[in-house]
Amino acid sequence: MDREIIVTEDGSHSLFVKDMGETFHSKHGAVQESTHVYIKNGIELIDKETINVLEYGFGTGLNALLTLEFAVNNNKKIVYESIEAYPLTADEFNLLNYNDFVKSPISLQRLHEIPVDTNEMVTEHFSLLKHFCKIEDFKTNNKFDIVYFDVFGFDYQSELWSVEILQKAYDFLNTDGIFVTYACKGLINRRLKEIGFKVHKTAGPPGKREMIIAVKKI
Repeated sequence: MDREIIVTEDGSHSLFVKDMGETFHSKHGAVQESTHVYIKNGIELIDKETINVLEYGFGTGLNALLTLEFAVNNNKKIVYESIEAYPLTADEFNLLNYNDFVKSPISLQRLHEIPVDTNEMVTEHFSLLKHFCKIEDFKTNNKFDIVYFDVFGFDYQSELWSVEILQKAYDFLNTDGIFVTYACKGLINRRLKEIGFKVHKTAGPPGKREMIIAVKKI
């Protein structure tokens, strides 16, 4: 991927994929968007002391860094797994400025440097296991309390929003587990409902009217 770092409106960085014409985050603010979607409307909704997270799209590592900050601030234990098909290079992640925005005991760069397929206890509150593979190839017997679905938008990678991929996310979740994403496309809503999710719409981050929170009900 041919990518370049950009500055979003809240001052935090994102990446622009030149051949796709798409950014990793909202241009209105990367940290602002990720905090609103995956923390405030995601992991904060789970009333457990230990929370198992599966992230679709490690990307810049911002969601992981914000979740680590949440774990420390709220005395939670987070078991975090993440999938990424096209990991950032050191030249890319070393330039990202998220450490200026997120109060974490571990730097963003340290999270990127953790070896792939190695479950590492980063702090007493947070462990990280990264998988460098395509989403469609990912397999696990683990179960999760929340899925962060942070892939590129439907208009850019529609195959990642297929019934098959969404079904896998459903199957990975515990009962009452949460699927959260920045998207709110009608077709995606219908597919989630057909699979068995109870779908809720809520206010999106700045620049986006709505987003999806879906709950696995048996």
